Amino acid sequence: MSDIKKNIALKHLLIDGKKQIGLKFYPDKVIHALIKELPHVKWSQKFGMVYTPNTLQNFNLIFSTFKGVAWINLSSFSTKKILKNENQKITVDTYRNRELAVGYKSCPEEFLRKLELKHYSMNTARIYISMFERFINAHKEADLLSINEEQIRLYLQGLVQEQRSDSYINQMINSIKFYYEVVMEMPNRFYSIERPRKKESLPKVISAEEVQMIINNTNNIKHRCIVSLLYSAGLRRGELLNLKLEDIDSKRMVINVKNGKGGKDRLTILSPTVLIELRKYISQWNPRPKTYLFEGAMGEKYSATSVLRIIQKAAKVAGIKKSISPHVLRHSFATHLLESGTDLRYIQVLLGHSSTKTTEIYTQVATNNIRSIISPIDSLNLS
Repeated sequence: MSDIKKNIALKHLLIDGKKQIGLKFYPDKVIHALIKELPHVKWSQKFGMVYTPNTLQNFNLIFSTFKGVAWINLSSFSTKKILKNENQKITVDTYRNRELAVGYKSCPEEFLRKLELKHYSMNTARIYISMFERFINAHKEADLLSINEEQIRLYLQGLVQEQRSDSYINQMINSIKFYYEVVMEMPNRFYSIERPRKKESLPKVISAEEVQMIINNTNNIKHRCIVSLLYSAGLRRGELLNLKLEDIDSKRMVINVKNGKGGKDRLTILSPTVLIELRKYISQWNPRPKTYLFEGAMGEKYSATSVLRIIQKAAKVAGIKKSISPHVLRHSFATHLLESGTDLRYIQVLLGHSSTKTTEIYTQVATNNIRSIISPIDSLNLS
């Protein structure tokens, strides 16, 4: 336990428009005493850590102050990372204007421009930029147009040997193909590049009773509405955060999901029970939401991290040992509808799936038919 306590993680923070070095650590008298010796140290209630101005002098001072006392963890502190600021809206311009380490190659401008012109979601753009920059920095001396399939295979083979996940490798391939095939308009340039064999994993589902336990153990009406909406309408976390007040159509009892995955709009169901809760939340919550259904303290869009924490904390208080995420609630919504007899094609529409093949996975976790099957052991006389 002592080793864990002597670990100080440095974080990039942006507070009142100024760059700060955040210091996160387990409570420790020695570290507390030394922290006070750093210049202009303050406490951030929002980020839950102390911070000092981000200067080279302070950065070096942290190392000299804690030398032999605590290990300085830099895994989340890099000159290549975007500054942490939950109120800051990340755009492609954020990547254009960031500070880069000496010698670090950034994404070509035409790569960034194509992401904007094709209206890729910021989540996808962030992944593509991050992955492609790792690729081009592994080939710093090479002309990008001269890289051939064999070189890419060797690079991907290296990722496999590093034990990178299948998802990571697929994202890397997508970013590389995006550059050559979409940006540079060289169709099927790397058509024969092999992808990791797709693993058939079942969606994670919890029972309706467990959903109720999570909702009942939320902290307040706002948190209760967040969890209830995710489950009752089968929303993705990003879709929930993008909801505006006018997207809740109480006349038609539907929710307008705009610019969902793949840039698609759709309608999903608005539960009468949840509508009552939403009206209570909007009338009682201070500050009252003005634009987005769920907003931060400064009126900005609510953060994805906060939604995850709400669910995980409520599940923990409810005594649920499983790992619960917003997507588990979406999976549970679809599975419970299927178990209650809802047609698969309706579920497909509500979830926003392009094909019924994607929705059919829920037939493998629906237990209504399985429960009706009698195990052969029950026919034995074991008493």
